[in-house]
This record gives sequence, C-alpha cells and structure tokens, in this order.
Amino acid sequence: MKVTVSRKAHFNAAHRLYRKDWSPQQNDDIFGKCNNPNFHGHNYELIVSVTGEIDIVTGYVIDMKILKEIIKSEVEDAFDHKNLNLDVPDFENLNPTAENIAVVIYNKIKPKLKSVFDLEITLYETPRNFVTYPAK
Repeated sequence: MKVTVSRKAHFNAAHRLYRKDWSPQQNDDIFGKCNNPNFHGHNYELIVSVTGEIDIVTGYVIDMKILKEIIKSEVEDAFDHKNLNLDVPDFENLNPTAENIAVVIYNKIKPKLKSVFDLEITLYETPRNFVTYPAK
C-alpha cells in the first residue's frame, strides 16, 4: 500500500526575473515589476511530499527526521535569506522563476531519497501563486 507523507518548510529569498540576453525593454514587457534591478523578495512556503510503501517494521514511509534534515541541508541552508540570482549557483544561468526553483529543489532532494520513493514539490511563492513538480 502506497502512502504519501509531506513536510512543510519555508525560506525567505530575493530574486529578479530577467534574461541577460534580452533588452531591458523586453525584460520589462515580460517580467514587469519582477524585473526590478534591485531585486524583490518572497516568503516561500515549501511542501515536500514523499510517496512509498509503509515499512512493516517502523510503520513509516520515511522517517520525518530524515526528511527534515534533507530539506534543511538542501533547501533551507542553500536558499534562506539569499539572493537567488547572486548567491545560489543553481541560478547563475537559470531564471529563478517559481517553476525553476521547484525543479531545482526537486533535483536537490531526489538523489537523497531511496530510489523507490516518488517525490513531489509544491512551492508557494505567494499564498495564491504556487507550483507543483512534477506535474500530474
């Protein structure tokens, strides 16, 4: 029987949405206020969901202490109170949209889990705007 367990986390980070290869006007047209050269910030909410079989010995899908440690080391320590464009190497050549941030988080966490687990990342950029990866 497969069960999904989830852990919620958060981090605060600044970013700027823009493409280096576009003109300032084109960046403004597409990204608007999010293209502010002085950056802007969000209080991101993150839900990490792991799906797998319940272990018959422990009764867990995954020990939540382990999941908490993975999220802390791979996401919170790496992203919290950072400028994603300037401080996080993953975004050196990748526009830090919510979509791209969710995929980066997935790619950081997935290798830390047993291969039998399915992983889903839900990232809230605002209370009303969120991304889920992988898409269903």
